[in-house]
Amino acid sequence: MNVTSIIAFIFVFGVLVTVHEFGHFFVAKKSGVLVREFAIGMGPKLLSWNRNHTAYTIRILPVGGYVRMAGMDEEPDLDAGQRLRLTFNEQGKVTKIDTQIDEAGIGVPFQVDSFDLSDALILTGYSDNATEMTTEHVDHDATIIEENGVEVQVAPRDVWLQSAKVWKRALINIAGPVMNFILALVIFSGVGFAIASVGLNEPIIGTIQKNMPADQAGLKAGDEITQIDRVKTTTWDQVANAIGNSKESQLNITVTVLRNGHKKQVEVRPKTVKINGVQTKQVGIIEKTHTDTISRLKYGLINTGATISQIWHALSHLFTGGFSLEKLGGPVSIAKTTSSVAKTGFLNILIFMAMLSLNLGIMNLIPIPALDGGKLILNLLEGILRRPLPQSFENAVTIIGAVFMIILMIAVTINDILR
Repeated sequence: MNVTSIIAFIFVFGVLVTVHEFGHFFVAKKSGVLVREFAIGMGPKLLSWNRNHTAYTIRILPVGGYVRMAGMDEEPDLDAGQRLRLTFNEQGKVTKIDTQIDEAGIGVPFQVDSFDLSDALILTGYSDNATEMTTEHVDHDATIIEENGVEVQVAPRDVWLQSAKVWKRALINIAGPVMNFILALVIFSGVGFAIASVGLNEPIIGTIQKNMPADQAGLKAGDEITQIDRVKTTTWDQVANAIGNSKESQLNITVTVLRNGHKKQVEVRPKTVKINGVQTKQVGIIEKTHTDTISRLKYGLINTGATISQIWHALSHLFTGGFSLEKLGGPVSIAKTTSSVAKTGFLNILIFMAMLSLNLGIMNLIPIPALDGGKLILNLLEGILRRPLPQSFENAVTIIGAVFMIILMIAVTINDILR
């Protein structure tokens, strides 16, 4: 891969994951769940800032990202015996807990003996040079400066993900895939405005090529093709397939068109041509295109829907037609394809990104634990039972799903490398 291909891969992968995570982030915030951190990239922090109770970080590896919600299987914020610096407000409550005790900073030194930052919101321990243990009350919106320098808000139980109503958690889980669908729609619509004209997959002839079979048979621009032989056609794709797949032994095809409100049948003899080394049949007709704003927006909707249909067909065939790793592609396969697409221009990179975005959205809705689809199943089960599922059960199911996905990803990656 050259530099351009690497940049294209980072751009595509980074945008897809960031948009997906933004969906979870946005709905979580609107649902009253504390989002402690929204990270763009992975690895060590390059830059961070705080806004509306959330730490935003940009990290050194420009691939992926994540949303860190309160209560999501986090490690304890502090440890017994840990040395801190505390900042207090006028009411005597702790507003900032600084764990970077060895760095220069402002605050009262404090050594933790025990703590409860979920319910009671207290710290118990020893202040600087004190011999008696004291209990300090922590403000609900206090922050913690972690050892990596990121300042996040403490996570009281009332703003945990688990404390939100089950339907709100379901919305949070589905929001990531929905954002992937929206991204694809925006890209396809943008492409519709970027090109000179758009086709809407209508079975209507836009242009007749001179001295080709359609011209010689008397077909005209504006004719709506309703049937080819015995195959009814409602889209341009069906027209193209019916012509291209006509039998070699068949000299003529019968094309039924609607012209000025009247049906007309025309006998056409397809011409065999070779395109990229593959023989196919053509009659010399080009799909009708449009330049108006409404049509360009329709182009985005049509291409999004068509791509979803293709992905769904491929996904269903993956299970009904026999499972095979050859039908799957991981990061290595995506990187190779991105490298090829990058050579064809930025517009095709965007189209490829839209297709990948829909893939990511649909794959995340598969009901496998650890994926958004698996979480939705757990939400549905909880809604049916009308009581929270045991945390041990959720953890066990999630771990099983995560292990399965890791094994599958390793297998797919190895298969991609060996191809």
